[in-house]
Amino acid sequence: MSSLSAETIKNIQNTIDTACADQKSGIPGTTVVVVDRNGEELIAHAGGKRGSGSDEPMTLDSVYWIASCTKMIVGFACMQLVERGMLKLDDADHLDKLCPELKSLKVLQDDGKLVEQKNRITLRMLLSHTAGFGYTFFNEKLRDFSYPVGFDEFSGAAQDLLQQPLVHQPGEDWEYGVNIDWAGFALERATKMSLNEYIQTHIFNPLGLENITMHPRPKMRAALAHMHYRRPDGSLVRRDHLLHRPLVPGMKVNDFFHSGGAGCFAKPGDYVQILATLLNGGVSPKTHVKLLEQSTVDMMFQNQITKFPNFGRKGIPDAKPELTNPIPDLYPVPESPEQGWGLTFMLSNGGVTGRSTGTGHWAGLPNCWWWCDRESGVAGMVCTQILPFADAKVLGMWFDVETQVYTAIRSGK
Repeated sequence: MSSLSAETIKNIQNTIDTACADQKSGIPGTTVVVVDRNGEELIAHAGGKRGSGSDEPMTLDSVYWIASCTKMIVGFACMQLVERGMLKLDDADHLDKLCPELKSLKVLQDDGKLVEQKNRITLRMLLSHTAGFGYTFFNEKLRDFSYPVGFDEFSGAAQDLLQQPLVHQPGEDWEYGVNIDWAGFALERATKMSLNEYIQTHIFNPLGLENITMHPRPKMRAALAHMHYRRPDGSLVRRDHLLHRPLVPGMKVNDFFHSGGAGCFAKPGDYVQILATLLNGGVSPKTHVKLLEQSTVDMMFQNQITKFPNFGRKGIPDAKPELTNPIPDLYPVPESPEQGWGLTFMLSNGGVTGRSTGTGHWAGLPNCWWWCDRESGVAGMVCTQILPFADAKVLGMWFDVETQVYTAIRSGK
């Protein structure tokens, strides 16, 4: 597609800068990058400061913990292995051989009791969040089961994932949780490579990406955006990074758990090149390397959970309010069509911003958001570092930016 007009770019930059003007109760800093299917940046702008109270400006080279935006990357990697026959989407026997721990997991009931699994888990269930796993910060039942010690999904220790029970029977409901971490275990065991090594070798290096990893080197740590917590009164306070262990100086790459669900740190400009590859049917528009078949990309954007058409409207509670706000609807659309989920991300059927039906999108806990609209040939990412999740001010900025992008695309400006 053609580039955005100078006026549109200026207006979007003003939107971003205005959102970051109030360092005490606005957005301290953000990076926004939007690309077309050729991998060309339609807009790339950083606004505000590296952190509240900082004099350093946020820049396009700033690095963010992207949390659950990692899931799309690991889904991409798993589908590469499905193409090669090294992972199988619907073969429970094969998954059990790679992850025998799955067979012994019990299912947590509402009364706190544990029962046996009635169904077997498949990779497709893991990638579509129907295997039965949850997150303690989104599920009160799971949170209370581990009380008072608790499970910490961001401890950097695999045991916090391996010991969690299921919260529903496999295949019988949609529940957002540690499913993609288990997919990462399967990938590591199938390839005999660490998850970070695999995605570096088979995704990031072929795309020429140098600033996205599960183990930030000193230069990336030096560019790390500061993490914040928004108090109930709306004010901001700086806090430590939730995924702390990979950031400790001297920490070796094999000294912490490589989280398939939340482990990556990235410069947004690098992440969007993966989105551009999806826009371009699995081929990098920049390096021209083919990473996935077109048919595989199509499958990733197909609704995998047609029997749960209203999964995102169940509401997600703020089981740990320091980490998330309550979420009544994962992506509200006024006309309320059926909701969909592909292989690791939500599919939106239209929406107020102008995106096309079947657009893939998802988010990361510290209010990072991405979308990938194959029909319109546009994808983008908005990154901040603010907890709890679903911050109203970040959501407002993201919707405003995306709306302006689509308005310009539709009008040819």
